[in-house]
Amino acid sequence: QVRLVESGGGSVQAGGSLRLSCAAAGTISGIEAMGWYRQAPGKQRELVASLTKSDSTQYADSVKGRFTISRGGPRNTAYLQMNSLSPEDTAVYLCYLDDTWRGFVWGQGTQITVSS
Repeated sequence: QVRLVESGGGSVQAGGSLRLSCAAAGTISGIEAMGWYRQAPGKQRELVASLTKSDSTQYADSVKGRFTISRGGPRNTAYLQMNSLSPEDTAVYLCYLDDTWRGFVWGQGTQITVSS
């Protein structure tokens, strides 16, 4: 079984920064990708950032230039550095891991609230 532990959420004023972390534990067959989705009230879940096993990255257009996804020393840990946050970034951020055998595994989600 694979589980993801997220940390780093919270509240910040517009223009501030936060850093999310996501650590995977358990029996991982292989990590195809890790990243974050977010879901705001009344909106569809959207991909925020992803990092593949070959170190390719993908970002939502709305966060390009402000958010950076990276891998930790252990390859089962990912970080999302979020700068220049705006109220539009307010959402629940969900870490995911695309396991080779199991497919998507989700974290518990962490709330990010940006006040103007």
